Amino acid sequence: MGKVKIDTGMFSYPMPVALLGATVKGKPNFMTVAWFSRVDYQPSRLAVAIGKSHYTTRGVEEHGTFSLNLPARDLVVPVDYVGLHSGEKVDKAAVFDVFYGELETAPMIAQCSLTVECRVIEKVELDVDRLYVGEEVTVYAEEEVLTEGRPDLGKIEPYVLSMPANEYFPVGEAFAKAWRVGREYERGGK
Repeated sequence: MGKVKIDTGMFSYPMPVALLGATVKGKPNFMTVAWFSRVDYQPSRLAVAIGKSHYTTRGVEEHGTFSLNLPARDLVVPVDYVGLHSGEKVDKAAVFDVFYGELETAPMIAQCSLTVECRVIEKVELDVDRLYVGEEVTVYAEEEVLTEGRPDLGKIEPYVLSMPANEYFPVGEAFAKAWRVGREYERGGK
């Protein structure tokens, strides 16, 4: 099996889809994002990269807060719509039912069964984007997407973005237990 060089712009692949919320000019606003990740455990921190020129970036800068809202597959149409338009021209908060938690400037989406509000603790200037590291302040989940008190991806039904094909794919079902299946290799299995 041979390897060929491909475009570097495709990694990391695939990318989970979320909606980032911020208050801009006193109003809730959302943008579709796929460049985010957990970056620390205790305290729990997330990082998200967003374009410096995006309207939503103004709200993150002004208040030092943001939310990440994990949509299910049945929200793909409004999620994609939000990603196509600027909050400067379209009231994207009107697309969803908005609520607030402890941070009064990190709007969240009621239709998303898993949401998190973050306080910015660090930012990194990149060429086009700005990377925000946010400490998780509060995570909210609908009870029906929890299994033994933990979020269950099978119930949340998140999806991922592939680039440069620009297509959404569902997250599949679990097929192995992490930090367990590798023990078979230790016992001589391959």
